[in-house]
Amino acid sequence: MSERWGMTPRQSLLAEVERRGRMSVVLDCARVLDGDVADGELLVVLAGPAAHAVLAGRVGGLSGPWPRVWAARGLLHVFHPVATPALLGRASDPAWRVREMVAKVVAAHRVLEATAVMVAWTNDSTPRVRRAAERALARLADVA
Repeated sequence: MSERWGMTPRQSLLAEVERRGRMSVVLDCARVLDGDVADGELLVVLAGPAAHAVLAGRVGGLSGPWPRVWAARGLLHVFHPVATPALLGRASDPAWRVREMVAKVVAAHRVLEATAVMVAWTNDSTPRVRRAAERALARLADVA
């Protein structure tokens, strides 16, 4: 993706943090995870050119899973504990990619409050979610 965009999603997000501030970006990502509709500018920051299909109403549009996936990925790169309730709120998200990305955030930032969710996801119907949850639990065990 960086060849078409000129940067990675992480680089784009960090540039946005420089422009608007860390907490502003974290709160916007948390709001999208909570179900608020993301504005187009935020989606382009989070996903680059891929956001245009969502903004045009394709691939699920703004209410589909991609905005939540990208918001969770944003939290992977820029996190603050204030986003923890939004992560926990995705415990029953119907989109496996959202659950997988949330598990990655939990692992990366060792979000202990998500332990019960990760335990439940070790029985998820999607293998990638199960593996991500298992990795998260291994990381959380290092903290506990």
